[in-house]
Amino acid sequence: MTGHGYMDAALAQARLAADRGEVPVGAVVVYNGEVIAADGNRTRHLSDITAHAEILAIRAAAARLGTERLLGADLYVTLEPCTMCAAAISFARLRRLYFGADDEKGGAVVNGVRFFSQSTCHHAPDIYPGLAASEAKTLLKTFFAARRG
Repeated sequence: MTGHGYMDAALAQARLAADRGEVPVGAVVVYNGEVIAADGNRTRHLSDITAHAEILAIRAAAARLGTERLLGADLYVTLEPCTMCAAAISFARLRRLYFGADDEKGGAVVNGVRFFSQSTCHHAPDIYPGLAASEAKTLLKTFFAARRG
C-alpha cells in the first residue's frame, strides 16, 4: 500500500464516522508498511471529548505494540490535528504525520498554535499536509451541509 492507499483507509474511517453521526475524521497508524490501527471520531458515540480519530488510533496502536512510544510509526489523518491531538502525536513519538484538509479554526499544525514549531514541543514528526485534501474537505462540507439543511 502507498501513502495514498493509507489515506484512503483513513477516508474510509471518516465515512464510517459520518455514518455514526460523528464529524467525519478518520485516522490510521502505519508501522513497517502495515496498518496497525484505524478509527474515526467517536466523541458522541463514547460521550468522550478526547475520542478524536487520532487519539483512538494512537491508543490502539500503542496497545497492539505494547508500548506508549510509537517510534517508526506514521499517522495518516483526514483533517489537520487539533492541539490535543498534536500533543498526543508528539508524546507518542510518531515519525511522520500526513494529513488531508487544513483546519483554519481548530488546527494546530500549520494553523493556530503550530504546536510542533513551539520550543516546548518535545518531539516533532515530519509533516506532510494536503494528502487527499479535496476528498477530505468534500466529506466535511457534505456532512455539515446536511446538518444545516
